[in-house]
Amino acid sequence: MADTLFALSLSPAMLLLMVALISLLESLALVGLLVPGVVLITAAASLAGHEAIALPWLTGAALLGAILGDSISYLLGYHHREQVTNRWPLSIHPEWLERGVLFFERYGIHSVFIGRFVGPVRPIIPLIAGMMRMPKRTFLWANITSAALWAPAYVLPGYLLGRTWQQHLNLPQNIETAIITLGASIVVLAVVFSWGRAQVGRHGFIYLATARLIRRVPFMRRSWLSMSLNDEVPLASLLLFVITLASVSAWTLLVMNHQGPLAIDLQAQRLFSWLTNEPLQLVSLSLAKIGDSLGVTALLLPLAVWLIHHKRMDALSHWAFAIGGVALLNTMGKMVFGRVRPETPDYLAGSFSYPSAHTSTAVVVAGLAAAFIAAGLHRKQRVWVYWLAIILVTPMALSRLILGVHWLSDLIGGALLGLLVCALVRLNWQRSVRTPLPRCPWGRLIAATIVLVGLRVILLPPV
Repeated sequence: MADTLFALSLSPAMLLLMVALISLLESLALVGLLVPGVVLITAAASLAGHEAIALPWLTGAALLGAILGDSISYLLGYHHREQVTNRWPLSIHPEWLERGVLFFERYGIHSVFIGRFVGPVRPIIPLIAGMMRMPKRTFLWANITSAALWAPAYVLPGYLLGRTWQQHLNLPQNIETAIITLGASIVVLAVVFSWGRAQVGRHGFIYLATARLIRRVPFMRRSWLSMSLNDEVPLASLLLFVITLASVSAWTLLVMNHQGPLAIDLQAQRLFSWLTNEPLQLVSLSLAKIGDSLGVTALLLPLAVWLIHHKRMDALSHWAFAIGGVALLNTMGKMVFGRVRPETPDYLAGSFSYPSAHTSTAVVVAGLAAAFIAAGLHRKQRVWVYWLAIILVTPMALSRLILGVHWLSDLIGGALLGLLVCALVRLNWQRSVRTPLPRCPWGRLIAATIVLVGLRVILLPPV
């Protein structure tokens, strides 16, 4: 099934529909604040340019979607003012509405035209215009004229990129899908594990909706209350556990039942063989040393000493369980599945490919660190901690492709396995009410970690 989906390409009609839908969501009241519209419209326009879809059709699709999105927003504000302001997300983010009202009061009837090009208020202004009873004819003209300028400005850069990137980059043949899949996977995972993580926290939309539903189902209420510690159910960890357990099982079955590497593995191999150069090789070798057993020991030793000094053996035992558990699962997986590596250097002789131990260990270290740090921050700041974790893990994973010692599917399996271990550790940690960890001396810990990791990279060979 994965190979079949991988071989499919979007038809021109589907691409135009996608551009129109993205433009609509980008302009729709409040939804545009949550959707990374610029990234999505650039990617879709790039695909359209690569497939040489006529530019007027593409611009027309974006224009239509933008006009519809603003019109729906205006009608919501015009006819459902009270319902909109009292529902999520405005009910918990009144500052969004205040910001839009101030903008509208400043620019008056011109606010709809100007607001189209101002990111933070773009999805709010049409809603405000409806609430303020702006005349429909005035709004319609502002909507159409601003969309006529906005649509080409948003689709042209991506379209130009799609028409020229193959020639300027001189890419090997038949790797476009690997690039698109890899890029889209990183973007989707980043959004899911940053914005999505916030929605299953105590103040998130998914959490609140689930709580309201369970209150209406008597036989589920007791289970929900029994899981509530500190008045919060660890819904994020539960969902992460269920999703990753199913995903790693399904992905492993797909990889093991396929004879040889997957189609996307071969395309990714061609891409990274083309990208590889001497500086990238040196950086990847350094990351290989950081991600092995000695490197992880050097990475976590300052944290372990600090936890022992403060007598927090509960936290230390969870970290030890996480690192030891993912190492054991990787060792067992390699032995059971016995997947051959693309290339096997001397220091990896006798070692197999699936799953990627470097990737899964990096996910566990960065993921657990992000979870523990985020627990002590305001909920609006937590998303940036998870983005930082993703940024740190991605180079470690991709370095395995540059060295040629793993397939792309090994990295995906390793990442899913690491997330599964993170979920298990966090669930166990959240079973009891615990004293918050003391304030961490980040400066000294980071300095000590850099010194130890630097000595490990410089003085010792990879293992």
